[in-house]
Amino acid sequence: MPSTRWQRYGRPRGTIERISSHTMESHQRSILTQQQAEQFTRVAIAGIDRQWPYKTGHVYLSENDVVAPRIHHPVFYGHFDWHSSVHGHWTLVRLLRMHPGHSRAAEVRSTLQRRLTREACASEAAFLKKNPSFERMYGWAWAMRLGAELRSWDDADARQWAECFRPIEDVIEALFLAYMPKLDWPVRCGFHPETAFALGQFHDWAKVAKSERVSRMVENKALAFYEYDRSYPVNYEPSGQDFFSACLNVADLMRRVMARSTFLSWLDEYLPSLRSGEAGNILHPAKVSDLSDGQIVHLVGLNLSRAWTMKGIASVMEAKDARRMALESSANQHTTAGLKDAVSGHYEGDHWLASFAVYLLSAVGIDGWNTRKSTAFFADAILQVGLRSSQIPLAYALYLAHVHFMVVHVHFMVAHMHYMVAHMHFLVQHMHFLV
Repeated sequence: MPSTRWQRYGRPRGTIERISSHTMESHQRSILTQQQAEQFTRVAIAGIDRQWPYKTGHVYLSENDVVAPRIHHPVFYGHFDWHSSVHGHWTLVRLLRMHPGHSRAAEVRSTLQRRLTREACASEAAFLKKNPSFERMYGWAWAMRLGAELRSWDDADARQWAECFRPIEDVIEALFLAYMPKLDWPVRCGFHPETAFALGQFHDWAKVAKSERVSRMVENKALAFYEYDRSYPVNYEPSGQDFFSACLNVADLMRRVMARSTFLSWLDEYLPSLRSGEAGNILHPAKVSDLSDGQIVHLVGLNLSRAWTMKGIASVMEAKDARRMALESSANQHTTAGLKDAVSGHYEGDHWLASFAVYLLSAVGIDGWNTRKSTAFFADAILQVGLRSSQIPLAYALYLAHVHFMVVHVHFMVAHMHYMVAHMHFLVQHMHFLV
């Protein structure tokens, strides 16, 4: 049925131990433990200099192009392919930023210092400029996520790396702005070419980099592509080798570019059965039959990315919203399923899944979670994720600390109100004096 145009913002604005999934916290903004940071760092480090096997996305124009990956890509030649190497570097940066004192921090800093040099990044930028469709737009998106991470980190080394990385951002920004006006239809699928995920990453980069042109392009294209989407066919997902939900990626993008009330109204028409706790297969984790198959293992990534998109969508909802309850419960189940297989010892998944796990657990792309959350859901998270008994006191302590913070905040507001009343009394007395 036709609808009025939505009101929106005036301007865009090797094998290791299994990773435990015990970081679900009462305020919903998951925080990686130092132990997890070290474990995921180990996975990322293992692939960063591993040049073979390698899957190139390069179109060979002559026999002169047939060279080892590190000749074309002096920075991003490991982790099986270019985009996985990019987000492998992002994983190392993200974990180092969150836990700068972890046991492998010095090794990571040394590695990044060696890789993110001015000369090497300039060479990568030149290759991208010469090959404008290379890694469009999935690899571009992860490169901008890496750039945003470096720009956001108040650290001397990170500032140096960000400056060296800037030419790559500049080339990709120009390629993005040149390509998007030509893209008349979004790419809707569950893997690399999908459009909404990339637009979300460019949106977040633009906020950090203060690029108005990219912000406007993302908002305009998001609305042109998806504003009138209605009754998404949820039973058509997933496909057998998806690592994204095209449905949820779109919703996770739209909550970024729409005003909150507008987005929530849009979501009712986009997923009309969500209020009753239904969304076809999307709310149920995918089963993964073979972790050694490079395509089937994509479904592990699907479980992880579904979880982070559900959390992002739920973050703009009230605590008692039935849609939020359905999304949070499903995100919890997807988190458990995804983390269970995130590190399997098979390079088919290990070269990239750590990045998806870190993206999920560190709540990337979510500016601020709604801190109101029921104790019942917190208890459910403990049961779903499977906290060991020795970890429950720590999790409960974190929950109590959050409650204490909220109480202190309320006391501050009350004190502020007392001050305002006293100030009003003073003004009244002063007026009497003048009279």
